[in-house]
Amino acid sequence: MYDVEETRRQNGGLMMIDAQGRTIDYVRISVTDRCNLRCVYCMPENGIPMATHEDLLGFEEIERLCRILAEVGIRKVKLTGGEPLVRKDFVELVRKIKAIKGIEKVTLTTNGVLLEKEMDGLAAAGINGINISLDTLNPKKFEEITRRDSFNKVYRGIQKALTYPEISLKLNCLPLGLEDQNLEDIAELARDNEMHIRFIEVMPIGQGKNYKFLSEIQIVEMLEKKFGKMVPFNEKLGYGPGHYYSIDGFQGKIGFISAISHKFCGSCNRIRLTAEGYLKSCLQYDTGRDLRKLLRAGATDEEIKEAIVHAIDEKPIEHIFLSGHIDQEEHHNMSQIGG
Repeated sequence: MYDVEETRRQNGGLMMIDAQGRTIDYVRISVTDRCNLRCVYCMPENGIPMATHEDLLGFEEIERLCRILAEVGIRKVKLTGGEPLVRKDFVELVRKIKAIKGIEKVTLTTNGVLLEKEMDGLAAAGINGINISLDTLNPKKFEEITRRDSFNKVYRGIQKALTYPEISLKLNCLPLGLEDQNLEDIAELARDNEMHIRFIEVMPIGQGKNYKFLSEIQIVEMLEKKFGKMVPFNEKLGYGPGHYYSIDGFQGKIGFISAISHKFCGSCNRIRLTAEGYLKSCLQYDTGRDLRKLLRAGATDEEIKEAIVHAIDEKPIEHIFLSGHIDQEEHHNMSQIGG
């Protein structure tokens, strides 16, 4: 059996190693389950029951957990939701997490609706990277997918973000197999702009179960017909599982996160913290640790650290989305888990 504690000792206790020998150094933190869009693959049209304000982790609680996580080897923090920018004083949270010793990068995933307004503050707070979710450049199709007429706000947010070249910018697109989604138009944004475009396979979680993903192979074939040969780019761009291609004449890269067709569980380096303080070691499963309960029961940092270590030690070997088995499967929507 893999000796977790021995490996930690060999690394001076500064790295978090799970039972499969994977280095866990990246946490995705949902700061809210609320969102100003109602994307068809994420939420029902009428929304979902929202957590009360008291149920959500406060920013002081999130800051404390980030400090504890840094002490066990977490180095990168992704802030997400719901839509994180709907939460009041979000920029100040970014600033506080950036100041924590051991945290090297703080990034954001947003739908972009409020980004134009918040971009200057985010840059001043030291945000390292921003991922913007945008599934089409067709305004009518955008409204159909998101159930909101907000395309122009998102596009202005992208343009504002591009004025900060020191901040890594990625655009995330979920191919849904819908007519007029026009994936080629999304990809073409990387031709003349310093941003990377990533196509992400829809996960069969919550509303996502209603859609069949387009595989990476299908999308590569589609894009090569218009833009020519896509050459694998072998350098890392970021801290997640994305891999990338270069296209001649493009400033940015074309990336893929293909959790279904190209399972990357063997190199998974992440854990997730929901807006209600539940630590998940795998997206598919609902197993983990309730850190909010510990926080509010007066647990010490060491007691919380112990709970985190145990949750990571129990991290599953891999997801089994296509197996048909549902034992311990996650039944929340992505907006509740953290996208």
